[in-house]
Amino acid sequence: MTADDISKRLIAQRVIPVLRLADAEITERAFEYLLRAGFKAIEITMTVPGAIGLIGKLAQKMDEGVLIGAGTVLDLDTARRCIDAGARFVVSPCLVPAMANMAHPEGCAVVQGGYTPGEILAAHRDGADIVKVFPASSGGPEHLRAVHAVLPKVLLCPSGGISLHNIESYFAAGAPLVCVGNNILDPHALAVGDAAGVIAHARSFLSVAALAPTPERGPVGGVDNARS
Repeated sequence: MTADDISKRLIAQRVIPVLRLADAEITERAFEYLLRAGFKAIEITMTVPGAIGLIGKLAQKMDEGVLIGAGTVLDLDTARRCIDAGARFVVSPCLVPAMANMAHPEGCAVVQGGYTPGEILAAHRDGADIVKVFPASSGGPEHLRAVHAVLPKVLLCPSGGISLHNIESYFAAGAPLVCVGNNILDPHALAVGDAAGVIAHARSFLSVAALAPTPERGPVGGVDNARS
């Protein structure tokens, strides 16, 4: 499987859960619930204590159909350790130069962050398969719509503050996919071990995404996914 294959699978899922929880045990429990809800690509951030060890543990017992991502990756050394542990995509809130050059030969996709058009274009030209618009909540769907208008061939993934209340607006603004943090989890259900409650809440995001429009991308300003 190539980085492009993984990128296409992320886009096909349309909603990428981002697990940023207090410890590895509850993160693993949430991961299992999300799998049962129908998610096949799930991100675990480096802010989770023991995150790399957990990625390795999960990667060993998951089949090829499950993609484990490493989030909040801020340097190449951490990216390398995550990939070696079994991460199939690495995510950063900002540009980490040369991350794509390191990850792509390993068959690992790269999602790099940016907020302004300049930052987003820099991440795209550095080789990011998808550019994470972060923090999306600062400008909301209208910021995404404006960026999509001038950089329509850059795959944009808003992240930060996405919820059931606004997710449709981000898809309508041109997002082919979104990252959703702990809003994807029902906190009470997770705390008491109510698997059915967590699963039902998470599935509602997939239901909304299944009905959302898919943005069209066309050439503007000579920017394309060949990266110049």
